[in-house]
Amino acid sequence: MKNISFLNVKLDGGFWKSRYDLNAEVSLQSVYKRFEETDRFNGLRFKGGDTKVDIFYDSDAAKWIEAVAYLVERNGGYEREQEIIDEIAEKMAQNRLENGYINSYFIAREPQNIFTRRQDHELYCAGHLIEAAIAYKRATGKTKLFDIMLDYVDFIERAFITEKTARFTTCGHEEIEIALLKLYEYTENKRYLDMAMFFLNERGRKPENCYEFALDNYDQSNAPVRELKEAEGHAVRAAYLYTAMSDAAFITGDKSLLSACETLFDDIVDKKMYITGGIGSNRVGEAFTVPYDLPNLEAYSESCAAIGLLLFALSMQKHGRNAKYADVIERVMYNNLLSSTSLNGREFFYENPLEIHLASVDKQTSIAPQGRTPLPIAHRLEVFGCSCCPPNINRIFARIGDVFFSEEEDALVVNQFACVTLKNEKTELTMKADFAKDGKTSLSLRNNRYKRLYVRKPSWCDKCETTGHIEGDYIVFENIGETFATEIDFCMRPYFAECNPDVRDNCGRIALCYGPTVYCLEAADNPQPLNGLSVRVDADAEKKAFGDEPHFYAFIAEGEKDADFGGLYRKAKFERERVLLTFRPYWTFANREKCDMLVWVRRA
Repeated sequence: MKNISFLNVKLDGGFWKSRYDLNAEVSLQSVYKRFEETDRFNGLRFKGGDTKVDIFYDSDAAKWIEAVAYLVERNGGYEREQEIIDEIAEKMAQNRLENGYINSYFIAREPQNIFTRRQDHELYCAGHLIEAAIAYKRATGKTKLFDIMLDYVDFIERAFITEKTARFTTCGHEEIEIALLKLYEYTENKRYLDMAMFFLNERGRKPENCYEFALDNYDQSNAPVRELKEAEGHAVRAAYLYTAMSDAAFITGDKSLLSACETLFDDIVDKKMYITGGIGSNRVGEAFTVPYDLPNLEAYSESCAAIGLLLFALSMQKHGRNAKYADVIERVMYNNLLSSTSLNGREFFYENPLEIHLASVDKQTSIAPQGRTPLPIAHRLEVFGCSCCPPNINRIFARIGDVFFSEEEDALVVNQFACVTLKNEKTELTMKADFAKDGKTSLSLRNNRYKRLYVRKPSWCDKCETTGHIEGDYIVFENIGETFATEIDFCMRPYFAECNPDVRDNCGRIALCYGPTVYCLEAADNPQPLNGLSVRVDADAEKKAFGDEPHFYAFIAEGEKDADFGGLYRKAKFERERVLLTFRPYWTFANREKCDMLVWVRRA
């Protein structure tokens, strides 16, 4: 099966168009401004002097360049941004080493230590620069950045494979594997496929140090990749590795690699994923832990990790029609991905908690600030010391059209739903849908040469109204002609989700959902404390417009409030005050004043 490119998909208004435009018109510029202020781009300009450089800065700049490239390729324009990128590429060409090596930190600070420390992100930065170079050449036809990276790839091949001058074998932070596979697909040069397979096949075959604090499963080096059984370690590293494994399995037909990917994907989704699509629950190591360890208040749930899960699922989707991958993409899209960006588009979350309790944020009152283990912040920021997430958000929104459609032989598969137009050599499809509002969907095709249409039936959908017949998780339309039209109502209603009791934080609690969107309580709208509230499940929640926002709703549900507490303990009282609770989409939290927030609410 083949995922249909964002280049064939046009967003035509509605919720996802509004978020796409916000990214293109506001978020992209916000990230650029802060990256200029913090020397992310100046490092690659090799300005010298007191320019701040860090081991991961090149990757931050690269993801922004990649985002611009996707927007240029899809929409044209962005001349000012192209001038910025062209100037950076020129400076890179002037300042790279004669052997092709390019890294702003090591050239400026430690040229004697190139490829000596596995943990220092050299190949990670190279991977993101390769992806950016491919995207920019494809979008503009300009070759300077691409040629720079081809020379660098040649040097990497010599250092790691032919001459083996590097002091380590595989990268401490996976990414270059994805990039080399993309480079192979773009150039059809098998050398790049062989390089990607080298890095995949060598991982876990022998001990390699990364960080002093970390075990070898932290960077997924505890076993050869085909023998990995559990999602372990740093969640972003893991998701990028698994994406590369899936991509490589698709290209080569390696069934053992695909089998490992299936096992790892199921381990994440069945035991280690938040209801919001977030992964990596532990702040220490930004990592997976044990099954069902999904705390809410301390949830790490990094934005980059959710994007990594989306990319992993998108890659797995290519291996055959299986709705579980699109279900996970949808969960990430409507929750963790959206929550990562403020409503104004200028600020971002690195972490995405499922509970905020302001009184606990600074609870380590007897510990000096440098020794504290902080809770996730209660508000978004424009830039971070490690600001990997904002440009990653930029680039995933810029190519969000990739998630909607796949094709297999004579069949078209609808994976996600929005107001979009698809145009390729086989059909012209118009879809009208807005799952932020309701489950009504219309599809019309003309100049169509597909014979069958498969429409995913979302996992939250209990019943739907359709003229198609249902096969498993798909609605199927057979023998569609040159023109075809249909309407589907997924009968979206608010519902309460519950959690496996092994997730200790959520015992006796439920979460309100509407279609794919998870909802939460904020103290700004509800009685306090939020943990003293419970929600009734025997009454329907009422949908209500939320201010002047046209693209989402609040829900008003009947609930109960505990009797006021005077001290710390008392005899149990079973009287409850009836109250109305206001739920708003999880992804909109923390856009007003700082306040407590709660996803999993006690069941009345």
